[in-house]
Amino acid sequence: MTESSSSEAGPPGRPISRKNLLRAAVAASAAPLIAGGGIALARDTGTGGAPPALTPACDDGDDPTPDQMEGPYFKPDSPLRTSLVTSGTPGTPLTVSGYVFGRACEPLPGVLLDFWQADAGGAYDMGGFAFRGHQFTGADGAFTLTTVVAGLYPGRTRHIHVKAQAPGHPVLTTQLYFPGEPRNATDALYDPALLMNVRAAGSGRQGTFDFVLDVAQQPDPTDPPTDPPTEPPGGAWTAGTSYRTGDRVTHDGVSFRCLQAHSALAGWEPPLVPALWERG
Repeated sequence: MTESSSSEAGPPGRPISRKNLLRAAVAASAAPLIAGGGIALARDTGTGGAPPALTPACDDGDDPTPDQMEGPYFKPDSPLRTSLVTSGTPGTPLTVSGYVFGRACEPLPGVLLDFWQADAGGAYDMGGFAFRGHQFTGADGAFTLTTVVAGLYPGRTRHIHVKAQAPGHPVLTTQLYFPGEPRNATDALYDPALLMNVRAAGSGRQGTFDFVLDVAQQPDPTDPPTDPPTEPPGGAWTAGTSYRTGDRVTHDGVSFRCLQAHSALAGWEPPLVPALWERG
């Protein structure tokens, strides 16, 4: 059975999100990407394209991964598995890997990812669970899917369906697309923000995509404040006050920063004790 496009209508194309692609400098030794105009992710560069030990850097301030309709061929209760194929499955082998992030660019562990797609011939299995499976992201927010390149059928370009749900949050339903496909230009659902980066890998292909879910996260506490305080938080220096390292005060109209925690005494005014206070 094939998926009809008559019941599917999609948003117009939009620019590719910085956060979804996690743009990184393309190393000179990086393997060439399949045509599509995408910029390689950090893990796409380097020897053999092997993922680095750490997750890639992430820009914040971008939109979450856009949603798309489910389509008529979703089935619940798919098997728990990261591979949708066996050694004898026909089609071009494809591995899709990536990360799932929240709004503060921190990786999200334990996210449910439920994938389904057409086989190499463009047909969906409605009697069983071929090319259907779910998995959970690891502690680093990473996932890997082993499958084949989805087949074409009338009305649609190549795509992979996915539902993503962080624990205790709503489900994101969307689709992933392949770069360089002629039908991308005529598919009403196609969205360039959902393009995978895909490159040749032996007799198969490797794809990467990073999801960004609308999940609030605390920003990195080491990040500097967006705007410096306009007034020293400690107010005017006062004897008898307990000050902590980093506290700021004013004295005679001049700002000072505390260098050592202490209880202020008369005669220890900031200009007199440079061991305790510095200007600025």
